Amino acid sequence: MESSLVKALASLPHGPEFRFIDRLLSLDQGKHGVGEYLVRGDEPFLRGHFPGQPLMPGVLLVEAAAQLAGTVAQSDPEIAPLPGLRLTALRAVKILGSARPGEVIRLEAQVTGRLGNLVQVRASASIGGTVVLEAELTLSGSNTRATEQNAQRTS
Repeated sequence: MESSLVKALASLPHGPEFRFIDRLLSLDQGKHGVGEYLVRGDEPFLRGHFPGQPLMPGVLLVEAAAQLAGTVAQSDPEIAPLPGLRLTALRAVKILGSARPGEVIRLEAQVTGRLGNLVQVRASASIGGTVVLEAELTLSGSNTRATEQNAQRTS
């Protein structure tokens, strides 16, 4: 699955230093995915959040979920990838916990709908079976040609 992860992550605009997916456990292309991120403890953001008691910031849990959502959305074999895919809206976000160094965050993302250049996703994160994040995300791309092609395929 590692080569699938490399290929899937290549469709995201993030550099390696800002990726929050280490492993892709499953991928139902364009529909659903499960991934993991190990909070190593050496990430720069942990030095200030919080000194002596490092916690992964909740907004980065959302970012990790959005990255998996983008990976799932961009992997659909029947729909052209959306260049410039970005997180553009958040709904019903609940941050119920956080991760400490050494913990593995399990991420899940389910595409729930598409309309043109918009992708709706339900996402969650858990640690050791305990849910720490639930969210509804909207991603959008910027290429109008791909948007027109996708609208024709999904209508």
